[in-house]
Amino acid sequence: MEPPQSLLCRGFCSPNGGVKTTLGEHWCQNHLADQQLYLLLEKVDLDLAEAARQLGCLYCAGKLYRGDYERKPRGGPEWDLRFSFCCSQCRRRCTPESVRFLGRRIYAGLVVVLVSAMAHGLKPERVRRLRETLQIDHRTLERWREWWLGLFVGSSFWKEARSRFAPPVCTKTLPLSLCLSFQVERTDGLVGLLRFLAPLTTPWAGKELVM
Repeated sequence: MEPPQSLLCRGFCSPNGGVKTTLGEHWCQNHLADQQLYLLLEKVDLDLAEAARQLGCLYCAGKLYRGDYERKPRGGPEWDLRFSFCCSQCRRRCTPESVRFLGRRIYAGLVVVLVSAMAHGLKPERVRRLRETLQIDHRTLERWREWWLGLFVGSSFWKEARSRFAPPVCTKTLPLSLCLSFQVERTDGLVGLLRFLAPLTTPWAGKELVM
């Protein structure tokens, strides 16, 4: 019988530890330059916010009123608000899931996902140029990679979600292996991946995964 790690990585990791991928080198840059994608993600966030509003307060079932707050993520998107609500009864804040923001990170969620993935698939020189273009310090990128390979893999979210994938997703090459599974070279694939990660973007879920 194959060892567990061999089973986990089969299909996404080659025998020498490299990554098998058919993605082109420019898929990351293309997404980051796509203004229509930014508009689409904002619309998805509006839909998620409306769904949360209709559910009411998670603490007392009171009625929710918009209480958005300012966010100006780095990396390209010109978003300036994180959609949020305040309860009319208990006055507590309720911030719905998001496909635009990944917790409190100062870069947009798709930047964190795509650039972290490219660090596995490109030569160091190309990664360096990409970092410089987006003004991402190499220490920041290293923290992102450590988060994916450490806190994310050990989280209750991933322990429950990983069973959904066939073939299994290789944990050694996250988040590139997730990008391959969702076929993020396509816009709908990237949106699908960001929606998959959206439960991590709420304050109560994010406490387990604070970087």
